[in-house]
Amino acid sequence: MYNFTVSDMTCGHCASTIEKAVKSTDPTCEIKIDVAARKVQVETARPVQDIAEAIKLAGYSGTLAA
Repeated sequence: MYNFTVSDMTCGHCASTIEKAVKSTDPTCEIKIDVAARKVQVETARPVQDIAEAIKLAGYSGTLAA
């Protein structure tokens, strides 16, 4: 499971865009998004780099949280 902080995610539209981008990388992943906390949690077997790249390509600056 990977946890990202996405500081430039501000609304439901942002969350939807990120979810679609991540799901395009792994359609079977589980994703939880908390817009208020600006957190994205992804459970997937894909490498973290793939998920981070999907978020970046969607136009957001996701950073891996500890």
